[in-house]
Amino acid sequence: MNRAELIDALAEKNGITKADAGRNVAAMTEIITDTLKKGGNVALVGFGTFEVRKRAARTGRNPATGAELKIKASKAPAFKAGKAFKDAVNKGK
Repeated sequence: MNRAELIDALAEKNGITKADAGRNVAAMTEIITDTLKKGGNVALVGFGTFEVRKRAARTGRNPATGAELKIKASKAPAFKAGKAFKDAVNKGK
């Protein structure tokens, strides 16, 4: 499912216009992004948690030349699925 399909499904499920659904999706992604930028996390009980994970600096290798290179420390957004969400997905098999 892509963004447009998500907006269509949201509009249909809630009986709202696609424009309203699009604004809701945009607002939600903006809120999650802004919260993670500030170092916080977003926990949706029963669904999961969006959080920032720190990656330490490390030494890597260029696969073409084999030369060592330094990879800087960074932060990466991550999602940890909640138990109810995992259970729902696994029961769908």
